[in-house]
Amino acid sequence: MNKIDLIKQPVEKELEEFRGLFENSLTSTDPLLGEVLAYIKKRSGKMMRPILVMLTAKLFGTLNQSTFHAALSLELLHTASLVHDDVVDESDKRRGQSSVNAIYNNKVSVLVGDYMLATSLKHAALTGKVELVELVATLGQELSEGEILQLGNIGKEDFSEEAYFDVIRKKTAALFKASSQSGAVSVGAVQEEVMKAGLLGEMIGIAFQIKDDIFDYFESSELGKPTGNDMLEGKLTLPALYVLNQTGDDSLKQTALKIRSLEASKEEIANFVETVKEKGGIEYATRMMYEFRDKALALVPASADSSLKEALTAYIDYVIERNK
Repeated sequence: MNKIDLIKQPVEKELEEFRGLFENSLTSTDPLLGEVLAYIKKRSGKMMRPILVMLTAKLFGTLNQSTFHAALSLELLHTASLVHDDVVDESDKRRGQSSVNAIYNNKVSVLVGDYMLATSLKHAALTGKVELVELVATLGQELSEGEILQLGNIGKEDFSEEAYFDVIRKKTAALFKASSQSGAVSVGAVQEEVMKAGLLGEMIGIAFQIKDDIFDYFESSELGKPTGNDMLEGKLTLPALYVLNQTGDDSLKQTALKIRSLEASKEEIANFVETVKEKGGIEYATRMMYEFRDKALALVPASADSSLKEALTAYIDYVIERNK
């Protein structure tokens, strides 16, 4: 059995029901809106965050309609944020496929993203739990704050790892944290269990983002972006920050500042990438990723059903072993 099948096994039946709900939520009688939503459905991935909602719910109780609506609300919010991110970043690819704004235009993308955000809030309300509505609304705030923090960092002259982790906690990690928390809340878990579930999701999310940042140092047709793509957008991630702080190389720092101000050439970025790799940036980021992976594993309850423990362990390992 491959890792994805092992992850899905305890919630296979529920995941099929969720997929039906997800597809039904992305429909419209308006021709243009319906067309764009159909394209987004076609691009939907492995549903890793809804799976985490369901696995966490099973840790603490029995899945119910609140669980499904919570998972749907979070997945819609996540999908909407990606559509909006591609507009902000002027990206024409998303995981190897054309982005919505590349096929249509920015106006359509923003409006369709807004439609999905509204649909997300509708499903949060359908959970019938105020805590879940608050959780989804707070996640929306954190995702926006994370984007703004990241934009603010582009103009800074220091290379703080702390600032980097602040951004990814607000962005990627916040989504995984909300997923695991919402699963626990949906089945009536006590506050201590909800907090532990949230911490589990956060550790997974940080490891997930570090893996994504490592990808940026290697050419990948599967990811649909060239090496150094983040740097073309002025972003410096963990491998680069480590090398900049360890070496104290002034010329390297000047190149980094040019990258942040969007003044670096592709050749300068390519040379910077190679220097970061030569100076141990990838190895450091990989060690950090495994540290967060180990913290996540330690938070899986020892008393959990064996199939759930296996699924969550496989889930955590998949995050750092995936190739896209």
